[in-house]
Amino acid sequence: MRTQSRRRPPRATLAAVAAGTLLAPLLSGCWVGAGGAGSGGDAINVLMVNNPQMVELQKLTAAHFTKDTGIKVNFTVLPENDVRDKISQDFANQAGQYDVATLSNYEIPIYARNGWLKEMDPYVDEDPGYDEQDVLKPMRQSLTGDDGKLYGQPFYGESSFLMYRKDLLEREGLTMPANPTWQEVGEIAAKLDGAEPGMKGICLRGLPGWGEVMAPLTTVVNTFGGTWFDEGWNARLDSPEWRKATKFYVDLVREHGEAGAAQSGFAECLNNTTQGKTAMWYDATSAAGLLESANSPVKGKMGYAPAPVEKTESAGWLYTWAWGIQNASRNPDNAWKFVSWASGKEYEQLVGDETGWSNVPAGKRASTYENPDYRAEAAAFQEMTRKAIEQARPDDPGVQPRPAPGIQFVGIPEFTDLGTQVSQEISAAIAGRQSVESALKKSQQLAEEISEEYEGR
Repeated sequence: MRTQSRRRPPRATLAAVAAGTLLAPLLSGCWVGAGGAGSGGDAINVLMVNNPQMVELQKLTAAHFTKDTGIKVNFTVLPENDVRDKISQDFANQAGQYDVATLSNYEIPIYARNGWLKEMDPYVDEDPGYDEQDVLKPMRQSLTGDDGKLYGQPFYGESSFLMYRKDLLEREGLTMPANPTWQEVGEIAAKLDGAEPGMKGICLRGLPGWGEVMAPLTTVVNTFGGTWFDEGWNARLDSPEWRKATKFYVDLVREHGEAGAAQSGFAECLNNTTQGKTAMWYDATSAAGLLESANSPVKGKMGYAPAPVEKTESAGWLYTWAWGIQNASRNPDNAWKFVSWASGKEYEQLVGDETGWSNVPAGKRASTYENPDYRAEAAAFQEMTRKAIEQARPDDPGVQPRPAPGIQFVGIPEFTDLGTQVSQEISAAIAGRQSVESALKKSQQLAEEISEEYEGR
């Protein structure tokens, strides 16, 4: 029987409230633009996340793209949470301050549905050198709107897999199965505790955030047979499958995981793994390039296995940081020229030549995985990464039909808030401040409010 909760206002009301929220920084005078520079003429404004590969792009742009095209690019580079807020402000209001922004495969279908993005098919059709068919099919599909049109181009793509110290497994007489189950991973983690002084068996994200702890945990829920919502939009966070998956995850990280797990995200697990504090790590395939970089203490010591499973054949997520062009852009043609360059084969070659092929923003083009230079430098992980991306099933990631696409997220606007609130409950359970049962009871009530809005659609 459904728990009674306050009836949510209609979606139109919610949209109006959201718009008011987005406008608040503008009205308070806190809006900060791209260094005061405006787009137009031969200049464009680009708003992007501050991950290392984006920062490298910023360094290379003037000497290559601008030199070749005469188009000046004004970059605004911010941490992930900040950049998402600023993008939503500018694009939701169609303010046009930024021509291009980094968006993920979560946002792009939603933004396209709202009319905030420029369709890219006409540009692709007139730019055969871009070679759209070379973009991996799961990436193309994830950046396509409900109308079947393209609204984004990937800068890099990723799935998720298990990274482990193969030298330690060999020393301890352990074998990683070719397609491990989560139960097998848990058993190996227990045996690797203390393999080196102070070492823990595994690192798993516990940091609150819909893109932090909820990303890996949702893949575990999927393969254990759970789902956020069933086909009829009924919330299912209190189901036996959710409870079993979440208890497994929480128990594993509490018993055999890193210190301070409730505050550990991607960056913390990367540090723990490279510093020899954890023997295994389940996370994004993009981490492998960092583990195998020239200055990594664990270079050559790592092994890679598919995302662990239980009831499904595969369990890896699908994610891309991609480029979207704002519909209100004053300079969409030059914006496309930048997108085409930044996501094209030419840029990958440039990065490979200048900084090494392990630094190439991979995971998006078939040609990357056919390039002998890339294959040689990324030999430890490139084939496993490509396979994980190609096996990802965003429309069918579990054992039952879903009402919205997404593997590690639910492709609806409300998920950012819902996922964040649920993540706080899960993180509290990891920290030992409440039981898994209590965390999921509260989470179910939160999800039921979304159910009420979508039921019957």
